[in-house]
Amino acid sequence: MGQMGAVGTSQGIADPMLFLLSFRQRDELSNLYAKAGWQVIAARRRDGVAQRFRTSGAPVAVVDARGALEDGLAALADLAAPVSDAPGALLALLSKGDAARLDDVLAAGATHFLVSPVTEIELAQAVRFAFRHVERLGGGWRDLDGRAGALAWSYDRASGRHRLSPALASMLHLDLAPTTRALLAALPRSARASLRAARRSLDEGRPAVAFAQTVPGQGRMVVHLQRDPHGGGMRALVEPLVADSGAVPAQAGPEVRDLAGATAWIEGRLGAGHPVSVSLVALSGVEAINRDLGREAGDWLLRAALRRIETAVGEPLGRRAVIARAEGAEFLIGAFGVADAQMQRADAAVRQALARPFVTGEQVARLSTRTGHVTGAGGETAAQLLQRARSAVDAAEGDRRRREELDGLALDIPQAIERDEVEILFQPQVAIGGGRIVGVEALARWRHPTLGEIGAEALFGAAERAGLSVVLSEHVQGCALRRAARWPESLAHLRLSINVTAEDVAHPGFADLLLERVDASGFPRNRLTVEITESGLIEDLGEASGLLAELRTGGCRVAIDDFGTGYSSLAYLKALPLDYLKIDKSLTQDITGSPRDRVVVRGVIDMARSLGLAVVAEGVETEEQLDLLAKEGCQFFQGYLCAGPLALPALEALVVAAT
Repeated sequence: MGQMGAVGTSQGIADPMLFLLSFRQRDELSNLYAKAGWQVIAARRRDGVAQRFRTSGAPVAVVDARGALEDGLAALADLAAPVSDAPGALLALLSKGDAARLDDVLAAGATHFLVSPVTEIELAQAVRFAFRHVERLGGGWRDLDGRAGALAWSYDRASGRHRLSPALASMLHLDLAPTTRALLAALPRSARASLRAARRSLDEGRPAVAFAQTVPGQGRMVVHLQRDPHGGGMRALVEPLVADSGAVPAQAGPEVRDLAGATAWIEGRLGAGHPVSVSLVALSGVEAINRDLGREAGDWLLRAALRRIETAVGEPLGRRAVIARAEGAEFLIGAFGVADAQMQRADAAVRQALARPFVTGEQVARLSTRTGHVTGAGGETAAQLLQRARSAVDAAEGDRRRREELDGLALDIPQAIERDEVEILFQPQVAIGGGRIVGVEALARWRHPTLGEIGAEALFGAAERAGLSVVLSEHVQGCALRRAARWPESLAHLRLSINVTAEDVAHPGFADLLLERVDASGFPRNRLTVEITESGLIEDLGEASGLLAELRTGGCRVAIDDFGTGYSSLAYLKALPLDYLKIDKSLTQDITGSPRDRVVVRGVIDMARSLGLAVVAEGVETEEQLDLLAKEGCQFFQGYLCAGPLALPALEALVVAAT
């Protein structure tokens, strides 16, 4: 290929760059030019094309206008100035029918052109001529190590190591020659998956592949990956996607101060009457770094964390924010005059940025993050605001510990199912008119061998952690059905309600499987009610409607459980074939609250009854609640006013006593 066609070895990141814009054949041309030895930055749309060309550092741009001449002319005009400034060359590929528009093509800025039909050899040769043109102008491609800000890396198969450009190494907080393990650990999980898929494509024979990726704290980027045809390694360029405005404006970022300075900053804004939001970010795991690698490594890690926080809050908060290192491994973020949504975006960006691994030498550190967010109230001092933020962090720590407890319980879920440690209890459902017990809801309790009784929420939370939600749900449903099928004659009139989860609903063929389970138990379908929470239905309303229709056609009745805690709407209820609406206990208890609360409950009951649905109020605990529900037209209730969840002997005794 000559000097300009030579490919840089895998020992460096020095490759001849070629920028390609093709509206219809991007991948085909990209692969062709990659096989010929160029590092290709390929685009399919005109958006931001001038800035993408500038960022690439390529001396030659190819615009494939075949079949899209008007778009091609516009792109040539966009690229004319940056190509001239490089200095560089601009090659236009044209269809035979567009040859008459050659004057327009040259006027738009093309320095070279090629008219189809052409062979692959001719396509490659035209690019070589364009590179020679750049040489004559005194320009030429610059290797990526020499281009300020270039985000690039190469992989040498012989040594098994990567080499990063200085800018990419700085962005990822890595050495210039990290191991594969260190490089992968520094990337977001989604980027690792995309990179593995791209490498598989290269292994299968594709010369080049590109994929888009959002890098927390850095924005949207495209990774252009190619196989080194000589050494068998790889090389890549990471291209930030930015809007084309002729220049990239610098984002005004937050102030970075010490804790005293940040506190004074907050105090000043509060004193001036500005509402101030404060987030406190606490990192866990720094102590282990100090112990294992020394305090110097821990201090480096905290400085790196501060830089990530500064970058993360720059876009959502800008100059209206201040950040500071607080006590120990804590960081303070303060902002004034920003909406809650902006502060939430900033908090989310910080959590994402700090979730990426930190690499110091050959060690990879992962830190857990807790945040507490508060907004200043009138008359508060900065110290009071910080104290409330610290209390919020402590609450987040409590949530983290609960999650850890669930993780511990998740290990015991298989034995809980195998050893029949899950007990089925039955909570009565009562007709408000007359007080007769007409049905029960089956509820699960875990008799843990060392921890004692564990409720359904923790039980199913642990099962979800273990990936056994569907297995546990099927086990509970089967146990409830089999035990109800053996009820004594005194309970033979009761309806049985069983719960199904969102994971159950998503399982292919769930309705048929559930009906088979019912029949296998011997419990009659016409006395069964299937309760589904709103969250289990809302993802695909059409599919949910079909599922419920199958259950009703099969002889069961269907209820929406915990109504009032999800995303309910009149249209939502009208679209689904239902029999019952179960009001969540939080809504039930509102009926004794303010007049506005009672109006809401009344509206829900009226809406359900107008749609032909029976209403069951959950969580009824007082006679006052029951009396008000009866006045609003509620037909059934469930709650401790009658009884809590009962074992079979207690249920039988209660039903017999009530008859």
